[in-house]
Amino acid sequence: MKRTILIFISLLVAVCAFSQEPTLIHPWQGKKVAYLGDSITDPNVKTTSKHYWELLAEWLGQTPFVYAVSGRQWNDIPRQTQQLKREHADDVDAIIVFIGTNDFNAAVPLGKWFDEKEEEVLAAVHGPKAMVKRVKREPNTDQSTYKGRINIAIQTLKQTYPTKQIVILTPIHRAFATFGEQNIQPSEAYQNAIGEWFSSYVDAVKEAGNIWSVPVVDINALSGLYPLMPEFHQFFGNPSNDQLHPNDAGHVRIARTLYYQLLTLPCSF
Repeated sequence: MKRTILIFISLLVAVCAFSQEPTLIHPWQGKKVAYLGDSITDPNVKTTSKHYWELLAEWLGQTPFVYAVSGRQWNDIPRQTQQLKREHADDVDAIIVFIGTNDFNAAVPLGKWFDEKEEEVLAAVHGPKAMVKRVKREPNTDQSTYKGRINIAIQTLKQTYPTKQIVILTPIHRAFATFGEQNIQPSEAYQNAIGEWFSSYVDAVKEAGNIWSVPVVDINALSGLYPLMPEFHQFFGNPSNDQLHPNDAGHVRIARTLYYQLLTLPCSF
C-alpha cells in the first residue's frame, strides 16, 4: 500500500511538472545580426513588404545590420564584410550569408576547393623524425570560380570575425524571371551557359560548411519553396515575370524556417 501511494505521488508530480508552460529563450533573442547577400536580402528590393530578416527582428527583438546588394555574387562578400567592420567594428553577435543564385545565372565556373603540391614536412611515424615528402593542399583562391570565391569570402569572414558566429544559407530554388530585354533568366530546370545545374551551386555551399567549419542552414530544402510548380507562384514576386524573388508569404516561410533552425545554433560564444 505504501509503495502504491509513493508511485501515485511520483506520477502526480510528473504530471504537474509536464503541465507547466515551458519557458524557452531563443539563443538569437535580442542579438545584433549582420545579413550579407543579394536581392533576396537587399532592403531596396520591394517584392515584399517585410524581408525575412525584418520578421526575425520583430519576433526576436534583433538589431539587423543589412549589407546585401541586389545582383551581387559570392565575390562581393569580402566587400560587404569590410563595410560591416568599418561601420560596426566588433559590435555584432552573428553574421548570416545568403547568396549564390546570381553566380549560377552568370555561369561562374564551379572550380575546385583546393590546390595541391608536394612539399617536405617534418614527421615521425614509428621511427626517428625526418623530413619527408607529402602532398599538401591549400584553399584555392581563384576569383573567377565559384568555389574560389567562397573560399576567399569565408576566409575573410573568419579572419575578420574569429569570435563571431557565421552561418551560411543555401540559395533557394529559382524559376523563370525577366527584368528587361537584356535580363531574361530561365528556370533551374535548364543548365546555365556553361552546362552546370543549379543544384551543383547549392551543393557547393553545403560542402563549404565542412571545409570551413561553418554551420549551413539548407534553406533550399527546408523552406519548401519550389517555384518550378505553378502552385508555388503564390510565394513569389509575380507569376508572369518573377518566380525568383519571394513575396510576403515567401519571406514568412524563410523567416519561420530560420527561426526554428537557429534554435539549434548559438548566436554568440
